[in-house]
Amino acid sequence: MAAFSAWFWNERFWFPHNVTWADLADPAPGVEYPKAGHLLSALPLALGIFAVRILFERFIARPCAYMLRIQGEVSRRAQPNAVLEKVFTSITKCPDSRHLDGLSKQLDWEVRKVQRWFRHRRNQDKPSTLTKFCESMWRFTFYLSIFSYGIQFLWQSSWMWDTRQCWYSYPYQVLTPGLYYYYVMELAFYWSLMFSQFTDIKRKDFLIMFIHHLATVGLISFSYVNNMARVGTLVMCVHDASDFLLEAAKLANYAKYQRLCDSLFVLFGVVFFITRLIIFPFWILNTTVFESWEIIGPYPSWWLFNGLLLVLQTLHIFWSYLIARIAFKAIVRGKVSKDDRSDIESSSEEETETVKIKNKAAPNSVAASPKRENGTNGHFASGAWVQDHW
Repeated sequence: MAAFSAWFWNERFWFPHNVTWADLADPAPGVEYPKAGHLLSALPLALGIFAVRILFERFIARPCAYMLRIQGEVSRRAQPNAVLEKVFTSITKCPDSRHLDGLSKQLDWEVRKVQRWFRHRRNQDKPSTLTKFCESMWRFTFYLSIFSYGIQFLWQSSWMWDTRQCWYSYPYQVLTPGLYYYYVMELAFYWSLMFSQFTDIKRKDFLIMFIHHLATVGLISFSYVNNMARVGTLVMCVHDASDFLLEAAKLANYAKYQRLCDSLFVLFGVVFFITRLIIFPFWILNTTVFESWEIIGPYPSWWLFNGLLLVLQTLHIFWSYLIARIAFKAIVRGKVSKDDRSDIESSSEEETETVKIKNKAAPNSVAASPKRENGTNGHFASGAWVQDHW
């Protein structure tokens, strides 16, 4: 263990040449530098945030939902059937036409009845709109609060206006109370997301989001330990700028304020593109790569830090492409195709399958297609996407 600790905390990896841990361990009176031990306080704080969230959703978000006439729907339960339950749990939750035909013959049921059973069974344990509203309201409140705090803190910070200040006197940069609180609160929130992911709405990208939260915790911790906290605050603030807008769009969608939802989604997309494709690469990456190279020069953890930020920028480009594709479809077709992660299935899916079967049976006949406007009435239909994205 001692050998591993010595290897992991190797000064030649973490700091520029001629800087040691001892140099930062004993600062002048009244001066404090970031230490790895500070991050331990984020763990009990994360549990506290999780507890506050439970109280918030119960005593604040839920009453707000009732005021907006959002109720907890009682989903129709599938009638008990041992054969179908076995197929559902061990084979497939979405049987294809071959399975449907076989089950129809085995049970002497119509294909549509089998389809209906699987749809009810899939929806049986899905969360209600009320549950999703409460979750989004909590996230909206936290994201807006932490973004507001970040802007207020950075507005008074020299490195907000001159990013070269992130590197002058590095790594001997004093840890201020405001910077410490900002870092620990962000870190605690992402720890709480990792905890709550096991109790939150289960989504198809559960593993991806878990890895995302883990990577975020790692990046925040890494930048704090080697005292890149100044530029770290810029990274956090840029990423917080659009998150609360997405949650606001979800809230409007759950409350069935579709025009407001559409407007918020457009605003979210604009802010996302500006912060992730313009500000992040041309302001933050510019200082972490070029200005830092000029002032302090590269060293091993510098390469790792910038490598992680470049990976993050690649993800920004990918996510921006997804948003742009959805927006393009909305403009061309007047509505957005349903998000793959959507966790509520409507009866229109069953009706569409039924129409397909009828068309196969009578190819020369004209079958009426079901109306599927997803509640948008021809608006810019962002609701299906914001309902359950990220």
